[in-house]
Parts: sequence; C-alpha cells; structure tokens
Amino acid sequence: MATRRHPTARQARLGVELRRLRDSAGLKATEAAALLGVSSVQVSQIESGVAGVSEERVRRLAANYTCTDTELIDALVAMATDRTRGWWEEYRRILPAAYLDLSELDHHATFRHDVAVIHVPGLLQTEAYARALFAYMNPQFPESEVEHRVSHRMRRKVVIEGADPIPYEAVIHEAALRIRVAGRAASRAQLTRILEASEAEHVAVRVVPFGLDDFAGAGSAMVHIGGVVPRLDTVVRDAPHGTAFIDSAAQLEHFRGLFRRVKQASLDADQSRDLINGLIKEL
Repeated sequence: MATRRHPTARQARLGVELRRLRDSAGLKATEAAALLGVSSVQVSQIESGVAGVSEERVRRLAANYTCTDTELIDALVAMATDRTRGWWEEYRRILPAAYLDLSELDHHATFRHDVAVIHVPGLLQTEAYARALFAYMNPQFPESEVEHRVSHRMRRKVVIEGADPIPYEAVIHEAALRIRVAGRAASRAQLTRILEASEAEHVAVRVVPFGLDDFAGAGSAMVHIGGVVPRLDTVVRDAPHGTAFIDSAAQLEHFRGLFRRVKQASLDADQSRDLINGLIKEL
C-alpha cells in the first residue's frame, strides 16, 4: 500500500491505537511484522499513519495482541477502511491541516463538548463574528485568506445543523459573551444566534457567570470529541505551537473530569438563556 506524506489526525490515531495494542501485548515491532509477513519498517509506517492497513490485517493483529474488545476492533477496522473524502477536502492546500483534521473528527464524532472562555465556540459563531475574529487575530492576512477561514467555519456547522446532527454541549463563560469581537449590532446578532441554537433538542448551552465563587476555569478553550468508543475520544486544545490533539487515556480522563467540573459550575439551560437575554437587552 502506498505511503502518505501527510497522514490526517484520524489516520495517525489508528496507528497510535495499533501500537498501544502491541505494547499492551508485550510484542516488539519485529514480532508484529512476522505476524503480518512484512518488514518492521512497514509496521512502523502503519503505526505512524504513514501507511494504510487492511481490515484483515487489523483483525489479525488484534487477535494476536489478544484484544477481545470487539467494539474497539470494529471501530479500528472502520478507521482503516474509511475512504470518505468530505467537504473539507476542498480546503486542502488552502488552510492548515489542523482545520481539516478537526472537520474530519467532527464528521465521525458521536458527540461534541466545548468549553469557551474568551470567544464564542466556532460551531455557534455567526459569519460576522467569525470574520471579525479571524481578521483581528491575523491582521497580516489578505481578505481572501480570512474568507477561506470564515467559509470553512460556517460549513463546519453541518455537524449540529445538518440532517444528522450530533449531540452538542457548550459551556461558555460570560466573558466570551460580553467581549464585542465585532460591533454592537454584530454582538447582538451573535447572542441571538446562540439562543436560537440552544432551542434544538440536541444542543445544550450553559453559561458560567462572572459572579461565581471558587471557579478557576478550564485554563483555555477545550473541545472534547466523542469517538465510537470512549477510548477513541479526542480532546483538542490550542497550544503555543499550534493545535494539539490529545488522546492518551490519562489525559482524556483528566479533561473529562475538567469538563464535568466546569459544567457543574455553570447555570442550567433556562438560567443561561435568561442571562443571554439580559445581555442582549444591554446592547
């Protein structure tokens, strides 16, 4: 199978999970290679996501690694055999790879949780808000570059606004709702959009108010994307060096706990809508 120059985050994750299964079985790459009748170099390429792997080989490896989690194995097979070329492929070589990786993860997600501290979550942003945000954060960008990012962000909303939406929960700090990324009218429209989105059965929006005691926040914005099985969840965070896709079991459990704590500190859905309505009236 041909090698890839730039595997997607999902392709790389498949390799990571196969390596974790091998490590759990206490086998070396050379031993895994013998099981498949390939070289250790090919096993390394599979485990790095540089090379693809067939369903038969995934199942053979899982059997020899004594993995009995059929749901996980089936999920890994689905990742190995998926040939989806989604709408985000239109932006390849136009936008950074992380934008496309996030869209692909959303496409295959079973749920999504957002924690927003400074800015409204991308899936809830209006076009005017997104344009003002991208232009401010990247003043060196030509208008066309900003527009590519805006159009991509608007199309990402299909995961909660399309024909088959996923459950979505956003916990937003009041600061993100009060900061006027764009003008007064745009801010009013943005808050109204959040209220409209929150009316959908599969969407929950909760607000953390300024007046809350003993709340240290989440550090920064956080995205928790649900996999077919919990082991395949992914947490996405912005880091100084770029977007970080987090998938180790210990880190996933840490961020699940962090999301629970932030959610517990927030207002319920009705109280959150009341707070947002109050902010609209102030504008």
